[in-house]
Amino acid sequence: MPRRTATMLASTLMLIVLLCAGLLIDVPYSEMSPGPTVNTLAKHDGEPVLQIAGRKTYPTSGHLNMTTVRVTSANYRMNLVEAVYGWLAPDSKIVPHDTLYPDGKTEEQSTQENAEEFSQSQESAKVAALNELGIPVQSWVIVATVLKGSPAEGRLHAGDVIKAVDGTVVKAPDDVAKLVTRHKPGDDVVFTIVPAKEQAAAEKAHRTATATKEVAITTARSHDSGQERAIVGISAGTDHTFPFTIDIKLADVGGPSAGLMFALGIYDKLTPGDLTGGKFVAGTGTIDDNGRVGPIGGVEMKTVGARDKGAQYFLTPKDNCAAAAKDTPEGLTLVKVNTIEDALNALKDIRTGRTADLPKCTVKG
Repeated sequence: MPRRTATMLASTLMLIVLLCAGLLIDVPYSEMSPGPTVNTLAKHDGEPVLQIAGRKTYPTSGHLNMTTVRVTSANYRMNLVEAVYGWLAPDSKIVPHDTLYPDGKTEEQSTQENAEEFSQSQESAKVAALNELGIPVQSWVIVATVLKGSPAEGRLHAGDVIKAVDGTVVKAPDDVAKLVTRHKPGDDVVFTIVPAKEQAAAEKAHRTATATKEVAITTARSHDSGQERAIVGISAGTDHTFPFTIDIKLADVGGPSAGLMFALGIYDKLTPGDLTGGKFVAGTGTIDDNGRVGPIGGVEMKTVGARDKGAQYFLTPKDNCAAAAKDTPEGLTLVKVNTIEDALNALKDIRTGRTADLPKCTVKG
């Protein structure tokens, strides 16, 4: 056999061996890619994303699109060939598996956490929008979760309204932990609550719940990695009563990053005129009850997905600006926002054509 033929044959065989090895070798990475983008002002799967009843609404135009990221599942085992392909692909990002699923988090745990964050983001979006409009919203601190096997199990329940701890009025979720940790493990702590059932009945009857009761719980010692402290095994959150009904209909989406766009969509529907002036605006960002916009993950994938659908402007959380600006899709303007008010001001500039005034993202932030 001629030497040249033998060399080519050996090289081909070696390539086949390397390719097979690459297909068989698992690597500890996951892939992120652009996910669906949905116009919060329009319909999705046949019904409006935002449904408001009991309050006058106004016609809207243009787009206020929330954006998503598609990720490989927790159980998916990526091989070396897939990882290399993902690294080279312009519209995907390969990240360590633990970045998406830390501490061995399962697919079910991740899905549940994302669903809870998505639900909370909807509530905060409603509150932020109504606060910006000057529409009062009633808020109170509740038991968000009760840890199984904890001292609070069977004593407190999710949805119970926490009025006070040891007689001190509770005004914010953080107050609960501060008051509990004043104790030593083994001490009793007294919660003054409105039971969840009584609160639900009061809301249904459009009245204020007044029936409270005191619940004494013996604290336990914490066993996490933080400083040792007294705990009862609950997490506190915030619940709200709105003066009219706002429903967000969007299935198969998780996480908190649509908060800003939901808030803007709600604001747009409750005000005359329209925010976008008919333009295609997309964006992302968490939002809290006070209208502060927070950073999210996968912003580079979201900008790609938004531009692919036709977005001209992308509302970008301030802390994501530097990362997003490193590889901005052609034709997309990244607009820096830190609050819902920033976003509303930017939309005013967009619909009036004063785009030179927009606070644009740069690689420096």
